Amino acid sequence: MTTTPRPTLTLSSTVLDAPDAVELADFYRRLLGWEPVQKEPDWVKLLPPGGGSGLSFQTAKPYVPPVWPAALGDQLMMLHLDFEVTDLEAAVAHAVAEGARPAEFQPQHDVRVLFDPAGHPFCLFVSDRMPGEPPAISPEWVAEQAREIAGQDRVTVRDAVAPEPGGTARQSEPDTAS
Repeated sequence: MTTTPRPTLTLSSTVLDAPDAVELADFYRRLLGWEPVQKEPDWVKLLPPGGGSGLSFQTAKPYVPPVWPAALGDQLMMLHLDFEVTDLEAAVAHAVAEGARPAEFQPQHDVRVLFDPAGHPFCLFVSDRMPGEPPAISPEWVAEQAREIAGQDRVTVRDAVAPEPGGTARQSEPDTAS
């Protein structure tokens, strides 16, 4: 039996679909501090400053955000991104300030599930190698952060995915119930 040598394969990028690749890439640029190395109207690639595989974003007009946690018949997530952090509360605050939304269901005390502006779930977690208990994040704090973000003039995921007739996305209205 002859064996064909395995070719060299290097993971270049994980690609996320979105209603607008440029907008979602900008969220991750602000979140991670990575810069674009390739930018086209429907495609953007970000790379970390120290090298390694990157994140790419492509416009997919029929994109439907996943439901998390999903039930039978829901749009399933095909993957999610995990980011290890040293300060969970600070990382959540940063992500929310940049436009992420915390998930209502949080499965673990040392992990926070959030949604990016296109509705992709991603996790922030504290390494189990770090000493001490991870900080608790109260539901009240998450609600306060969400109200602050809602008060800003940002487009909602619903608006980005389901624009008004005529092709332009609706602008979100500030939450006045606070």
